[in-house]
Amino acid sequence: MTPTRILKACFLAGWLAALAVVSSTLAQTSSQRKMAPLPAVAPSPADNPATPEKIALGKQLFFDPRLSRDNQMSCATCHMPEKAFTDGLPKAKGADGRELPRNTPTLLNVGFYENYFWDGRAGSLEDQALTPIQSPDEMNQDLGELEKELSVIPGYATQFQSAFGGPVTRDNIAKAIAAFQRTLVSRSSSFDRYLAGDESALSDNAREGWEIFQQAGCIRCHSGPNFSDSGFYRLGVSFQDKGRGAVTGNKQDLYTFRAPGLRDVKKTAPYMHDGSLATLTDVVEFYYRSTSIRAPGGLPLSFESLNYRSFSEIALVVSFLESLSGEPPDIAPQLPPDKENRGGE
Repeated sequence: MTPTRILKACFLAGWLAALAVVSSTLAQTSSQRKMAPLPAVAPSPADNPATPEKIALGKQLFFDPRLSRDNQMSCATCHMPEKAFTDGLPKAKGADGRELPRNTPTLLNVGFYENYFWDGRAGSLEDQALTPIQSPDEMNQDLGELEKELSVIPGYATQFQSAFGGPVTRDNIAKAIAAFQRTLVSRSSSFDRYLAGDESALSDNAREGWEIFQQAGCIRCHSGPNFSDSGFYRLGVSFQDKGRGAVTGNKQDLYTFRAPGLRDVKKTAPYMHDGSLATLTDVVEFYYRSTSIRAPGGLPLSFESLNYRSFSEIALVVSFLESLSGEPPDIAPQLPPDKENRGGE
């Protein structure tokens, strides 16, 4: 090779190396730009603006077992405040204690999603609120009967009038519960303090885990303030549940499930749509140890295995994930007096 060609080759190699560095820096900057401290308030839709009266009413409804047919289950039966608004079980328990097919997701920061349930079948929190109430497998309540039952409770009649200027209706039940759920925002995690400029808020291990989280591509699905893009992905945890494919009827949606937010993930075990992974270490190991399998029908998985990376990274990523836990909202439920016992009314 002539000196001129050697010089050109060196220049080209140097230029490509510099380009790679710039591209990596831009990608990391883009990822950083997507990350911001969690907003203090989840956004409300135009047709259901939050008011103190509406939130207070929704809070009471959330904890009231009268929303179920047998008056034994409330929303809080599965979404317990002391368990980060989950139930701590691999799979939820429904009517008569029957095991349901999926894990109970946390309601913390739920107002930041674009769709609801593991399969995304609800497009708003208002749609989501009524689904378990009327599901035969869950609270098994007839909505018409519920409207009648709540209407004869003086405390509720007064509150619905105050919050909505009208009587008890199923739509207003949904709006009140949704307004309350949007207040379930965790605060002041170590990671949020780090993003706000407190370099000491993250341990060295957590900071290194954050870098790995970005480099390994986890941030492609777990992005934004709630660490979820609300997209649907096929992970290969199991293929017994058709996931979003059962909702849309689209083959490409088979066995896909919504990316869960990672806020407060340390408190919400067990994990995955079927609750099959008991710890955060199990979850991260799943991605590091997985193989390139295909779903039934030859459908590919939505991610590439990280088995080419060092397993020593697993503990670092877990340390980062643990830094996403913040202070939960302080919730103290209070039910209105019923029609037989009017309390202080």
